[in-house]
Amino acid sequence: MLSLAALSLRLRASGCQGSWRSMATVISGNKTSKLVRERLKKEVEKMRSQFSGFRPSLVVLQVGDRDDSNLYISTKLKAAAEIGIDAKHVRLPNTATQDEVLQSIMSVNENTSIHGLIVQLPLDSVNSIDTELVTNAVSPEKDVDGLSCINAGKLSRGDLNDCFIPCTPNGCMELIRQTGVSVAGRHAVVIGRSKIVGAPMHDLLLWNHATVTTCHSKTPDLPEQVGRADILVVGAGRAEMVRGEWVKEGAVVIDCGINHIPDETKASGKRVVGDVHYASANQRAGYITPVPGGVGPMTVAMLMENTVQSAQRFLLKTVT
Repeated sequence: MLSLAALSLRLRASGCQGSWRSMATVISGNKTSKLVRERLKKEVEKMRSQFSGFRPSLVVLQVGDRDDSNLYISTKLKAAAEIGIDAKHVRLPNTATQDEVLQSIMSVNENTSIHGLIVQLPLDSVNSIDTELVTNAVSPEKDVDGLSCINAGKLSRGDLNDCFIPCTPNGCMELIRQTGVSVAGRHAVVIGRSKIVGAPMHDLLLWNHATVTTCHSKTPDLPEQVGRADILVVGAGRAEMVRGEWVKEGAVVIDCGINHIPDETKASGKRVVGDVHYASANQRAGYITPVPGGVGPMTVAMLMENTVQSAQRFLLKTVT
């Protein structure tokens, strides 16, 4: 007897579903990130037992005292503690100069007991600081955010086993894997070309053998491009810009957006939505991520994975 999912797939393929259409399967980032964290916890315990108390170590460097940055950092520190990663928060005052920030980075780079370093952005300083210079000052071997030009270059060349992959695109790939849909041979569309999400997402999909189209603010026929996508990843930063009627039936839709829109029914007067209009896309997609609870939790989980991976690489060099 066919399951509901199998029946739905057969009906879609045959075009015999008539007016009836089941809603998309929700890809839960909360559930998937929990699985990742549980796996990483076991890997850390294994390292500690094999190498007498060894623990992966992570430093989060912050400049200033922005409330949103503090919230993101506390989430990262909590996740690290649950897994068994030794995470330290280093905060420089908002009077820090560029040289002082670079000096702090060099100090971490030279400390062999630290395996991962992330610089929390934006840099909240009264002084002018070149964010690109600071990002690239992080040692590629400790750049667990995957944002340095060295790691970005390796990713663009397909050296996936010799670089750190940015956490949000890496999390998106894990969510796609959860669907069971093969990336190879599919037509993927990425909306957005940022260094943190869009550009590395394009590279990841390409080197996993998808045919990839990147759309951006100058793309003239966005609905037409979206309609061709078997896999759609959206990181444009515009609330609910992708409409459900644009989406190809049965597509995998990954929404990286986090936007606030007015909502008088909420105590805060606003609610969080993604870059995809969820209610309408949910009627056509085969799989879709919610916002919140989709890509967001995966970003933190993949940061932890990169940190554990960095520690494993360190141990491999040490024992060999």
